[in-house]
Amino acid sequence: MDTLTHALSGALLARATSGRGGDTLPLSRRLVLGTVAAAFPDADIVLSLGSPIAYLLNHRGLTHSLVALPVWALLLAWIAARLWRDPRGWRPYFAVTAMGVGIHIAGDLITSYGTMIFAPLSDARFALGTTFIIDLYISGVILAGLAASRLWRSSRAPAIAACAVLVAYVGFQAVLRQQAIAAGREYASTQGLTDARVTALERPVSPFNWRIVVAAGDEQRYADVNLLARSLPAPAAEDAGLIARVSSSFAPVAMARWIAAPRFGSSPEEVRVAREAWRQPSFSFYRWFADYPALYRIDRGNPSTCVWFEDLRFNLPGRGNTPFRYGMCRDNDAPWRPFQLIAGTEHRRLD
Repeated sequence: MDTLTHALSGALLARATSGRGGDTLPLSRRLVLGTVAAAFPDADIVLSLGSPIAYLLNHRGLTHSLVALPVWALLLAWIAARLWRDPRGWRPYFAVTAMGVGIHIAGDLITSYGTMIFAPLSDARFALGTTFIIDLYISGVILAGLAASRLWRSSRAPAIAACAVLVAYVGFQAVLRQQAIAAGREYASTQGLTDARVTALERPVSPFNWRIVVAAGDEQRYADVNLLARSLPAPAAEDAGLIARVSSSFAPVAMARWIAAPRFGSSPEEVRVAREAWRQPSFSFYRWFADYPALYRIDRGNPSTCVWFEDLRFNLPGRGNTPFRYGMCRDNDAPWRPFQLIAGTEHRRLD
């Protein structure tokens, strides 16, 4: 989820829980603290300044960990007490900072990127995959809850109601995800892919937009569907905006357009070269990161050869540039080296 929505969700939760028990904090402090604490975990963005590999390996790691949550909450509470020169110390602030960090972790957990909630004890990434990283409906509900709370300042009911709507909405998305997975399983069965791994990835614009992925070994197929649609969408105009381009790509389930996205390509030569690049020790970071890796392309120059992979989680229809495309390049018989594909043919070396 984007950092701004995270921050606003922290303010909403702080407002919804104000006046509870022995709460002695002024409302203004609660809102500021909830906002800052909910934005804090994304401080790990600084990792991208050092290395894209470090970012992939550590983003949504320690700062997003349930294990480390008490530490971050205590640190933020201590800083708040010092800044406000509160003689009571960190204790009055701890509950708010803990809730702020916690709502951020929950907000990322519902996406498909993967969050290391047990770091540093484990680097396993968990993802519920119900919600796209930018969901305008969620942002809208949060903003509406905060606006209503400002109008009815004496009541926390608007904030509580907004929180309840958010929980219900994510639950609704979880139901839709299961429907998309069921459609994928039916397709796999008709294709004789009895042991296939089937999942559904949340897509933007509409909660009914999903990418169904059917993976059987190195063979992968996907389809972008709208669970509510009954007819094919009209093609987007050449000058259409991003939302129109994205929306035009989602077909009804019954008319799903299945696309092959093999992990290592289709021809024997593609498979041979792609497998060799994929297995290189220096590419282990991407093997760990990618859930549904697929060969994007192989560039053959003189003398360089580059093998590029993308993750089907981030290949968004209608979007010009797909993030998280990485690969291995080499000159003739020189060792393979890791690179990041930025845009078009532009790339940068990572070691």
